[in-house]
Amino acid sequence: MLNNTSGGVNRADCTLVIPSYNEERRIRSLLTDISGFPGDLIFVCDGTDTTSAIIDAFAADHPSLSIRCLTFPARLGKGGGVLAGMKAAATRYVGYMDADGSTSLREMERLFDRLATADGVIGSRWVPGSVLPVRQGFRRRAESRLFNLLVRLLFGLDYRDTQCGAKVFRKKALGEVLPSIRSTGFEFDVELLWQLRRRGCRVVEVPITWENRDESKVNASDAKEMLLGMIRLRFG
Repeated sequence: MLNNTSGGVNRADCTLVIPSYNEERRIRSLLTDISGFPGDLIFVCDGTDTTSAIIDAFAADHPSLSIRCLTFPARLGKGGGVLAGMKAAATRYVGYMDADGSTSLREMERLFDRLATADGVIGSRWVPGSVLPVRQGFRRRAESRLFNLLVRLLFGLDYRDTQCGAKVFRKKALGEVLPSIRSTGFEFDVELLWQLRRRGCRVVEVPITWENRDESKVNASDAKEMLLGMIRLRFG
């Protein structure tokens, strides 16, 4: 059983938000992996498959766990799903992770522990100390580096990896920015970090152990929309 406290952060006072769009093939494995989490688990299902039914059945079989599954009839987008889950969270600390299992529960708990001294903590695949047992292909890495350059130029953010799906925050800091967030796509991470920076919140970037999963849902159309979304966001 995992410890409930570490580094001044009570893990029972943490919420993990997991956007789960059409994840019926992978969600059982993730549920097993995170079943020892002592805090709240909020899944956001806005797809058309049986993901929500699988989660509900797992929750019924594990009544000692705090699991909620928010369902929506229409696609919210990656950012929209995270936003919905964060707004529904009632704990002092709130984080989000991808449903593909690229980041382990142990790593997410390590990020939560760092909130004892920061308003936000983001995992990074591109800072010294990160561990990537299975790396992305060359094209994906090149696209990631180009995207990061654009983020620096447009928003002045000095983070090396804004898109890693492993982030945690103090709910108090989120409360200052969530009402003004407009992004619902993959550019959501950039706007969230930008808004927090503008309000003087301290968000630190730390190395993470991250294992690439081949079934990425980001395609060429998503990348184009992400770029356009950032330009609209920055220039109004």
